[in-house]
Amino acid sequence: MEVKKWTYEEFPEYQDERFRSIDTDGNDIGVVYLNDVEYVNMDGVPLHLQIMMPYCRNQMKGSYPCMVYVQGSGWKKQHIHAGVPLLSKMAARGYVCAIVEYRHSGIAAFPAPIIDSLNAVRFLRSHAEEYNIDPNRMILAGSSSGGHTAVYGGFRHNDDTEENKFPGVSAEVSGIINYYGSCSFMFDYSNPSTINHLKADSPEGLEAGGIDLSENEEMKRAMSAECNIFDDTKIAPMLIFHGTKDRTVHPECSVRLYDQMVKTGHECELVLVKGADHGGPDFWCEEVLATADAFMQKCFR
Repeated sequence: MEVKKWTYEEFPEYQDERFRSIDTDGNDIGVVYLNDVEYVNMDGVPLHLQIMMPYCRNQMKGSYPCMVYVQGSGWKKQHIHAGVPLLSKMAARGYVCAIVEYRHSGIAAFPAPIIDSLNAVRFLRSHAEEYNIDPNRMILAGSSSGGHTAVYGGFRHNDDTEENKFPGVSAEVSGIINYYGSCSFMFDYSNPSTINHLKADSPEGLEAGGIDLSENEEMKRAMSAECNIFDDTKIAPMLIFHGTKDRTVHPECSVRLYDQMVKTGHECELVLVKGADHGGPDFWCEEVLATADAFMQKCFR
């Protein structure tokens, strides 16, 4: 056999009938993980992405849709690598998935996570070829406090301001997926297990800048998504997942957001995950993955 630079197509397939063989079609998807990719430096703070890229034998390079995912942490410092195994399930369905690190409440207050996440979208869009991304098919998603960030990122359009660290690059997305987002502080039991709910030292109070939200109606409304979506708000279609046994963020937070989206004429779907608490593998089961996948494909049409 000649030794040369063989192409895949030219290389003769080895055959030996003594051994069992397994047929493959070249469409099975694997995932490459790129860890700690710096996407921006904000006031001396380097911020990173965890990027999962799908590939298969028939398409080693390509142009895949992208899910930009904001991980929940109560707005505190994130365990940014923790979500990689679960997000890889979505990547294995043919999506580039990127987990966003943002400035936490200990160093920057609201709306810092939103500013950072939109810059993450811009970074990925501007590096689309490098990461095999279709820049016209991008989704902003997030869980818990990250769901709050994703929702706000969907309607906080700041492309022409100094917050945009990638001038001329848009942060617009085709859709939003909100996994049990902490999106409302307008009722007393919105966070039923947070004993210091709304107080200055609560997760939401620290995110507000150390403000007692129970005594600051203006800031409480500013941080509650349903108070900031109106008939003329430009916002992409939204899919919401929420567990029926969520002890951290009450499902009514998502119901209020859904009702306001529908009331103002925006496209929204709320799916309840029966028995699910605040996060966990229930939200990455096959049916939830398929529902999110179908929603994203609909957004791309």
